[in-house]
Amino acid sequence: MVDTAMLGITAPGDRRRTWKWITGIICTLLIAAWIALGFVMLREPERDYSTTRASEHALFNVTMRPDTDPIPVNEIHTWTLHVELPSGAIVENATVSVDGDMPEHGHGLPTRPEVTRYLGNGDYLVEGMKFQMPGWWIIDFDVTVDGEIDRVSFNLMLK
Repeated sequence: MVDTAMLGITAPGDRRRTWKWITGIICTLLIAAWIALGFVMLREPERDYSTTRASEHALFNVTMRPDTDPIPVNEIHTWTLHVELPSGAIVENATVSVDGDMPEHGHGLPTRPEVTRYLGNGDYLVEGMKFQMPGWWIIDFDVTVDGEIDRVSFNLMLK
């Protein structure tokens, strides 16, 4: 009788067992990679959620204060926006426009919020704020004073 192992020939059962092991190892590696990718995707990127920010060209320091806490979803509400110079001097009678979007979903706000009046002491009333869903939002304010315009953006994570 010839020893098939010496000739490099394996029995069909041995080959199936080898392929089962290889398949099992590949599946285990794929599942581990899928789980690791899930943890990476669930981790929120580092974002600055501060409510006071310098504008893009450092012309203004701006603080946003929603008038309700937490910020509601699917409710119209108001904010107060405080604008000052880097020196701390308040900014009076600025023109301020508002825009916002949800970058991960590709849509903006469902309303057109606007600054409706100057409240004094560098404070501006923002009316018509509404968010239709929870998640990451960016709210932009363009501040214009004496012909100089600068933008400040705030990150929000709504629950």
